[in-house]
Amino acid sequence: MKSPKNIAQLIADAGKRHGVRRIYGVPGGGSSLDIIQAFAALDVPFVLAHTEAAAGMMAAAEAEASGRLSIVVTTQGPGTASVANAIAQASLDRAPVLLITDGWTSRQAQTDSHQVFDQRALLSPLVKAHSRLEGDGVEAEIERLIALAHTEPWGPVYIELTGENARRTLDACATTGDTAAPQKDANAAPRHDEIAAATALIESARRPVVIAGLETRLPEVASKLRAFVERLDCPLFTTYKAKGVVPDDAAHSVGLFTGGALERECVGSADLIVLCGLDPVELIGRPWGYDAPVLDIGPVEHRPHYVVPRATVRSPIASALDALADAGRAPGWEPGEIARHKARMRARLAYAGHGSGLTPEQVVTRAYASAEDLDARVTVDAGAHMFSAMAFWRARRGADVLISNGLASMAFALPAGIAASLASPGRQVIAFTGDGGLLMCIGELATAARVGAKLCIVVFNDSTLSLIQIKQQGRGMTRDGVDWPRQNFAAIARGFGLPAWSVSTPEAYEAALERAWEARGPVLIDAQVDPGGYLEQSKALRG
Repeated sequence: MKSPKNIAQLIADAGKRHGVRRIYGVPGGGSSLDIIQAFAALDVPFVLAHTEAAAGMMAAAEAEASGRLSIVVTTQGPGTASVANAIAQASLDRAPVLLITDGWTSRQAQTDSHQVFDQRALLSPLVKAHSRLEGDGVEAEIERLIALAHTEPWGPVYIELTGENARRTLDACATTGDTAAPQKDANAAPRHDEIAAATALIESARRPVVIAGLETRLPEVASKLRAFVERLDCPLFTTYKAKGVVPDDAAHSVGLFTGGALERECVGSADLIVLCGLDPVELIGRPWGYDAPVLDIGPVEHRPHYVVPRATVRSPIASALDALADAGRAPGWEPGEIARHKARMRARLAYAGHGSGLTPEQVVTRAYASAEDLDARVTVDAGAHMFSAMAFWRARRGADVLISNGLASMAFALPAGIAASLASPGRQVIAFTGDGGLLMCIGELATAARVGAKLCIVVFNDSTLSLIQIKQQGRGMTRDGVDWPRQNFAAIARGFGLPAWSVSTPEAYEAALERAWEARGPVLIDAQVDPGGYLEQSKALRG
C-alpha cells in the first residue's frame, strides 16, 4: 500500500517519472519552497536563476534540447508576471514546460490585495491547461497536465499551488482518478485515402521540394525524413527550429526556409511543395508566394495558416513517411542543381563589412571552424546577428541550434546556453548573443559561473539594436532610440568571475576561442563587430 504523500511530493514523483533532471526558478516563501524540497528528496536539484524570465527560458531550452518535460517554479504576483515572457516563448516554440507558481487561498483572495491579481487570466492565452490541484484525484490530474504538454502542438501547462495546498496530505486511495488525457499512439497508421492522395501528388511531380519544420525534431523522425528526401532526390529546406534534423552538410540540404526572399528562387521552381511538420508560427509573416500545390504532412492541422494544401496526411510524421516509402516519381532536378542553389543562397548572405571590427559572418564561421571537433551546441539570441548565426553555423543534428523563433525574444541565448550545458555536460555550448540581449539578462552570468556551465558566451558588440535600426533605416526614418554607449562586456564578465577577452580582429578572436575551449567553466568573448552590412543581409534574407 502506498504511503500518504503531500501534493508537492506527488508533483515531484511525477516529474521524476517523466524524466525531469533539474528544476529552474526563483523561489518565494510559499509553495515553491515545498516543491524544491520535494524534488531534492528525489535527487533532482534546483537551479536558482536571477530572474524568473531567465529561469523560464532555461526550462524551455532544456525541454527543447531533451524532448522531455521541464519545470520552472516561481512565487506568486511579481514572480508570475516576470515569468510570463518565458511562458510565451515556450508556447510559441512548442516546448513542454510545467510552470508552478504560488497562489492565494480563497480566504486570502477575499481579504488581501497586496500583489494580488488574476494569475490564471494573465497566463491563460499562453498555457494549454491550468489547475490548482484542489480535488482528490491529484496524481491523475498531474498526469493529465503532463500529457497535454506532450500533445501536439506541444506547449506549457500551469499549476497554481498555494503553500497550504502544497502541504496537503492525501490518503493513498484518494490520489488516483480517471482524469488522464487520452494518449495518442505514436505509431498510429495514417488514413489510406490521405496516403493515396499524397502518393498521387508525389508521383505526378518532377521537381518537388521538402520543407521540414519543428515537428520533425523527434529522434525517430530525423532518419526517416532524410531517407524520404533522398528517395525523392530533391532539395530540403528547414525552418530555424528544424535546423540540423538532416545535417546541414547533407547533399540535399539547401538552407533555411523563413517565408522570406532568400529561398524563393529554388522553391519557386518546384512543382510540388511538401511541408513536413511545419508549424506556421515558424515563418516571418509574409504572404505565401508560391503557386505549386502543397502536400502538408503533420500530426495536427494548424490554423491560421499561410496556404491551403492540396492534400494532407494527419498522423505522426514517422508513420506518414513510412507509408509514403513506395512513392516514386520521374526525376526532374538536374545533376548539381541542388548544390548550386545551396551555394547561391550562402553567397547572397555573405556579409560585406563597411568599417572596422569583425564581421558577424567571421564571428560565426571562425567559431565553427575552431570548435568543429568539439560537438558544440549553439544558442542564438534575437537580433540582426542571428542572420549570420543561423546561416553559417552548420548543424549536424536536431536541437544542435536553439533559438527563440515563434516569439523571437531577446535575452534567450545566455539562459538557454546555461540549460543546454546542464542538459549535455559533455558538450561545449556557445551562446551567440547581441549586446542588447545580454544586457537584458546580464545577471545570469553569475548563474553560469555558479553552476560551472561549459559555456562560451560570444557577444556581438555593436552598441545598437541593429535589427530595429535596420527597420528604422528601411523606413527612411532618422536614427533615434536604438543606440547606447559601447559596453566593456569583458570587464563586466570578469566581475562575475568569468575569464573574458575583448577582440576586434580575426586573429585575436581565434586566439580567444582556443583559450575558451580550454576553460572548464563559462567564459565570455566580447567581439567588436561592424554592423554596416546588416541591411543588405536582411534584404537578401527577407526581401
